Amino acid sequence: MKKMASYFVQGLIFIAPIGVTTYVVYLVFKFIDNLLKTYIEPVSPINIPGVNLLVVLIVITILGFLAQSIIGKPVKAFIAKLLMKAPFIKIIYTSIRDLLSAFVGKEKKFNKPVLVRVNTISNLEKLGFLTQEDLSSLGIKEKKVAVYFPHSYNFSGEMFIVPVEHVTPIKVPSAEVMKIIVSGGVSGF
Repeated sequence: MKKMASYFVQGLIFIAPIGVTTYVVYLVFKFIDNLLKTYIEPVSPINIPGVNLLVVLIVITILGFLAQSIIGKPVKAFIAKLLMKAPFIKIIYTSIRDLLSAFVGKEKKFNKPVLVRVNTISNLEKLGFLTQEDLSSLGIKEKKVAVYFPHSYNFSGEMFIVPVEHVTPIKVPSAEVMKIIVSGGVSGF
């Protein structure tokens, strides 16, 4: 009976990640596919799953192309300028813009993985990403840097100001460090 329970647990460990991943992909697909359903259904009587998703992807790609063109840059700058004038909206807009550009932009920000000693007595260390090396604009005179620590099993994190001497750069690809942090250390390099 103990062996059967062991097989069941192993089967669960095997199938659960596949099932959950498939279900999440299905939910995202369904959500995006339904975004334009109310606009496309009156125009096209044929309901083909995935067509709305394809339209959304094409529209986003076209908008990305236009945003990088000669016409789009002034429009993008004008919209950004308007959003920067509204106090609360400015915080939301700049936070989302900076977060997205940090992960998928041309200049990825989480590209300097570091090991930080967070407790000198017990020699406790934490993996993170160096995000700012100069904090003089904050009025910090000591030699300190900003390090972002993502949370495990979550898409959030915390930013700490730490002394430079507690930070050790590590020569491991950023994606691998993020994978090990987000997995709580169970995913290997």
